[in-house]
Amino acid sequence: MDNSMVCLANATVCNGTSCLVPESNFNAVLSAVLSAVLTTLLALVMFSMGCNVELKKFLGHIKRPWGICIGFLCQFGIMPLTGFILSVAFDIIPIQAVVVIIMGCCPGGTASNILAYWVDGDMDLSVSMTTCSTLLALGMMPLCLLIYTKMWVDTGMIVIPYDNIGISLVALVVPVSVGMYVNHKWPRKAKIILKIGSITGALLIVLIAVVGGVLYQSAWIIEPKLWIIGTIFPIAGYSLGFVLARIAGQSWHRCRTVALETGMQNTQLCSTIVQLSFTPEELNLIFTFPLIYSIFQIIAAALFLAAYVVHKKYFRKNSVEFPESRENEQVPQSSLQ
Repeated sequence: MDNSMVCLANATVCNGTSCLVPESNFNAVLSAVLSAVLTTLLALVMFSMGCNVELKKFLGHIKRPWGICIGFLCQFGIMPLTGFILSVAFDIIPIQAVVVIIMGCCPGGTASNILAYWVDGDMDLSVSMTTCSTLLALGMMPLCLLIYTKMWVDTGMIVIPYDNIGISLVALVVPVSVGMYVNHKWPRKAKIILKIGSITGALLIVLIAVVGGVLYQSAWIIEPKLWIIGTIFPIAGYSLGFVLARIAGQSWHRCRTVALETGMQNTQLCSTIVQLSFTPEELNLIFTFPLIYSIFQIIAAALFLAAYVVHKKYFRKNSVEFPESRENEQVPQSSLQ
């Protein structure tokens, strides 16, 4: 019998008409392409974020760092600790706990700059906090992971891919620094780049959701525990950031700014780190959590904004109660995180 009549062209004939077709490597190729595209688009987003930073104002906040220090404590103190507590409290598996903690260690998202403007926040502080947390994440994310994942690493339950995470963070810091330089030398061109980055950021979220859905279909069978953590986590970040800023004696408009910077994480970065750092089997268990967090951080921020608008319209009688710093500010254009 002519085996070519019954076997596929790419089949290996084992015995007579019994044929073995090699396993398709479509998913492996698509995963490699997704990793490359995510890295490129994220670099463009972070480059555009750097183009939103005015070097003089940024250095001014560095010279008066009290607000930056509070933001640092919130970003790399409160958020990773909250992620660890939620992971232990809900008893999720170690690999899922690692991703929850990575989300807590991520720097602030640039969408917080837009929201800070809408709630009459301190725009200079918002942009400076986002920039500082992005640059400091290079050292603080590995340190926080080392501290909070020790209980699982020591027992051999998980292995943290520090090398892959480090490479992802370096690829993040360099574009931000270059963007700051571009804005300093060519501010008009920086504004154009900023608009492109805004569109790219939105496309990046859609790309992660669509392609990730094809690659890791079982990842969409999500445990209720992850939905609950994804709901509580951003709300806890907003609330604790506001309370800590108020305890530190910050003005109301700065408290609102710190709250948004604390709870609004760079979920695009988290998704990219997860994609580049873990195996396909592990990704089936964890890929969707950054998307869950992204959804609920936007919902919580919208509720926060609505509450402020209602309060401003019906309860605030004069502008003295909530001092604002809106002079010489421009609406930032950035991507939603």
